[in-house]
Amino acid sequence: MTFFKSSTREVPETTDVPGHVAIIMDGNGRWAKKRLLPRLAGHHRGVETVRGIVRHCLERGIGFLTLFAFSSENWRRPQEEVALLMQLFSRALQSEVSKLDRNGVRLKIIGDLSCFDANFRGLIAAAEQQTAGNDKLTLTVAVNYGGRWDILQAVNRMALDHPDRLGKWTEADLTPYLAVNYAPEPDLFIRTGGEERVSNFLLWQLAYAEFYFTDTLWPEFDQAAFDRAIDSYRRRERRFGRTSEQLAANFLPPLSVEAANRSPEKPLQEVKLDA
Repeated sequence: MTFFKSSTREVPETTDVPGHVAIIMDGNGRWAKKRLLPRLAGHHRGVETVRGIVRHCLERGIGFLTLFAFSSENWRRPQEEVALLMQLFSRALQSEVSKLDRNGVRLKIIGDLSCFDANFRGLIAAAEQQTAGNDKLTLTVAVNYGGRWDILQAVNRMALDHPDRLGKWTEADLTPYLAVNYAPEPDLFIRTGGEERVSNFLLWQLAYAEFYFTDTLWPEFDQAAFDRAIDSYRRRERRFGRTSEQLAANFLPPLSVEAANRSPEKPLQEVKLDA
């Protein structure tokens, strides 16, 4: 398995189109309420929006799309709504996987799946297996996911596998245990619905993502709205700790942290910068 570089250790390559987009799909309930519809109608409409965004990612050449469908805190919602959401997830898995497969989309489901019944876990396993060989787009759906859970489960598993490295663990040691270890860190994080917080989503992975908040409710987040988010991303100056002057001069980082630590005696002026 290939593990991607950490943005806090090395400067990743950047392009006009984000390689990985992460989205909190907020506003389904409010969309339905505005129309005097039950909240579930908003969630059904939200699934249609997902289809359009997946299609747009394929057209745009975006390689990774990660969607926050149900957080570990969403269990606090009314029991009836939670039960209906679970039914919606199950039906979507059964109805959408073949379409994803035909279009070259790999599906991954992340989160603490231990609380779900065997039937639901079986649907997830079958969907992931069916689409495992696809490489046009990796669609990750976070269900019963929390950023703190992700970090804790990764640390616990790492500690069990590598007790000999206690006190000396590095980011590279932790990376294979994170839930989205198969994807680069998100370039662009989008939250619809007007709220401006990350809500325990991808806390580790969003370290250097560009944030885009919009009042548009998720069921109304169409391809034009997505393009506006990408246009905003294009206007960002992604420095990753460097200065604007370095970017203007097309400077690359002089040394990685590890290399700098290995050669503390070397004067700064002797470090050669690639043009």
